[in-house]
Amino acid sequence: MHPSIFNLRVPLPDDSVFLMNTLTDAQMVVSSDVAALLDAPDMDEADAAAKEAFDLLVDQGFLTEGRDHDRAALTHYLTTMAADTSELNVTILTTLQCNFACDYCFQGDHGDYNKFADKMSIETAAKVATWIEREMDRLRPETLVITFFGGEPLLNLPVMYLLAERLWNSARARNVRLLSSIITNGLLLTEEIVERLVPFGLKGIKITLDGDKETHNRMRPLRGGQGTFDRIIENMRRVAGKVGLAVGGNFDESSFGSYPALLDFLQQEFEGKLAKVHFKPVVRSAEDAGVGMARLSKGSILSLTPVDASGKPVKPLGGTCMTSAGEGIAAPGCDSCHSLDEQMTFLRDETRKHGFNTPDGVHNGPCHVHMKHAHTIGPDGSLYACPGFTGEKHMSTGHIDDRVDPLRGQRRGEFDRLSPWDSCGDCAFIPVCAGGCIAASHATLGDMNTPACHKRTFESAVISLAHQVASIS
Repeated sequence: MHPSIFNLRVPLPDDSVFLMNTLTDAQMVVSSDVAALLDAPDMDEADAAAKEAFDLLVDQGFLTEGRDHDRAALTHYLTTMAADTSELNVTILTTLQCNFACDYCFQGDHGDYNKFADKMSIETAAKVATWIEREMDRLRPETLVITFFGGEPLLNLPVMYLLAERLWNSARARNVRLLSSIITNGLLLTEEIVERLVPFGLKGIKITLDGDKETHNRMRPLRGGQGTFDRIIENMRRVAGKVGLAVGGNFDESSFGSYPALLDFLQQEFEGKLAKVHFKPVVRSAEDAGVGMARLSKGSILSLTPVDASGKPVKPLGGTCMTSAGEGIAAPGCDSCHSLDEQMTFLRDETRKHGFNTPDGVHNGPCHVHMKHAHTIGPDGSLYACPGFTGEKHMSTGHIDDRVDPLRGQRRGEFDRLSPWDSCGDCAFIPVCAGGCIAASHATLGDMNTPACHKRTFESAVISLAHQVASIS
């Protein structure tokens, strides 16, 4: 037997060792003697206790028949995951318009962007519902997961209401469980909206707060420069307890220091009322970094690059960080930027210390882009592999009306054949990373099959997870 290539080890202060296998997700805190069995698994002269420990390591996947076995197991895992029909996951962009003027986002109330940004019509929404119903009939999933996204999805309530009510009834008729969530800036959130949607499967709402009041108002103003923090907080107070609330946030080096104060505030105002709190680095386009928002032509495609407080690009992007990207309550959000590792680790630990649930930074994927039955639908009915490609019409993989389009078919084939992890060697993080963020590879490297590596972020997250597990074991 040999140590699995997917093993991770973290020595702990008391001479014990945290073991994790990223393929089986086995996690154990063991003595150093047991950990040593991974390096010399010769049990001929071992006593009963050592043999029992050895059998446990084999059972949990820490000891395997060798590298070829591990690689075959990885292929089986990724193939099975991609073809899984138990869940149909659909992200619906009701509009690309936004009422905020965040300086790090190309969407929003900048120049004439909203004048030209797509907005889903009621007619298209009905066709979206029909397409999803056909997919339920074809796949017969156990669960339908719907995420309303944008732009700002609450700018198109008629479409959201139509889809929520019709899909709830369609799912019930097919004995499919429906879970829906909204990713919103929170400014337009009301009790009436929540009360209208909760009976139709709404489980969670994710709201973005970019630091304490002063910092958030600087980072996420309205077009006229007015602050938005107080109104968002008041809206959160009104709906807390009626639906699951999650808070996300985007930081750069100028705003990072405000997050402990935000956590203090959230603990005071919303203790026990938030399902998840999660922060990640801001990214901006390299050409716009530090010089404000350049005028964008309709259909512009921006390359995203992390920047420091002065607007100077820092390390190469390890993953796309859209302002509100993530899966709300229903699933772990993406945490793929490998910039600002120390700050991310600090904020993750601080969030946990304040009593809030937050992703551990290890269980990040693989991303839905690798799953055949996870889709993003743009306002015009175009299908995309993930929200990171929405708006780039040439990256569309299909359309809800099943139109025959050679370019869309070509793109669908390219996504089906993706395997960036083939370039990752025997990296232990492949099962939870699969080569990183495909949208980031496309935007910054020009090749979706080139890994967007963020190994350093994973390594720091594993150390944090090890100490967390050790503290409760």
